[in-house]
Amino acid sequence: MDTKELMGVTPDKLATALLNRRMMLKDSLPGVIRNLEAEEDILSPKLDRLKKSFDEANDKVAKFKAERDQFQTRAGTLIPDVKRIRAKLDESGGMISLDPKWKKIKLLEQIEEIETKIQTTALDHKSERKLLERRRSLISENDKWIKDRKASNPDVTDYLEKNKEMSKFFKKADKAHSLMIGAVSKAQPLYERLTSASEEIREIRSQLDRAKELLAQSDKAIDHWEQRLENGFGDLGVGFRDLLKGQKDVDMGGNSSFARSSRKLKETKASGEEE
Repeated sequence: MDTKELMGVTPDKLATALLNRRMMLKDSLPGVIRNLEAEEDILSPKLDRLKKSFDEANDKVAKFKAERDQFQTRAGTLIPDVKRIRAKLDESGGMISLDPKWKKIKLLEQIEEIETKIQTTALDHKSERKLLERRRSLISENDKWIKDRKASNPDVTDYLEKNKEMSKFFKKADKAHSLMIGAVSKAQPLYERLTSASEEIREIRSQLDRAKELLAQSDKAIDHWEQRLENGFGDLGVGFRDLLKGQKDVDMGGNSSFARSSRKLKETKASGEEE
């Protein structure tokens, strides 16, 4: 529509167009509202499930992180003790093997010899019992040697136990960390889907609120324009201001609201440039 056509639009035509639009909205909005409510009903359970899954995934991440931090802390508290005992053993020359290679070899050779005799020689029960007793004695002797060796140097025992405990906690911390990373990788796509679904349902609810608001205003708007068409566009009292005031001002030689706004904008710009 060009300027000439626009100037040719009478108040009655404009009011009629606005009235028809309001009546059309009143007829169509209930269907729009039903469709939006149906979309909300479909998305809401999906969003709830995503929230639950994401919360569960987050709980797992937090659980594994707490376990990792706990094991790392417990391992860390043992490091100073291990270093202290190791330094003490280094100074005293106590860092020696508790089960030297020659001891293992000798033990294994004798046990292997006994096993060979049992498997390859026809023995009576008495001879076999003697070999088994000999094997038991050798193992017992080795265990006693280790026990005595530990007893003679308690720092070595303390060092081995604390070192073993420290390693155990670090391994548990590493395992918990791996599980945490796995949980994070599973939580990430859930977060993206949850964010997308939240934005979608937020937009639907916004449209739904607007549609309900328009529907609630429909009867009032329809009544307003019906009265205007019936009683005119001047001042009809409260809620019905004079809609033709601007036209009357122009007819009497005054500026239009557009001209007044343009002049005010120019004055504001000019004032800003002077400053």
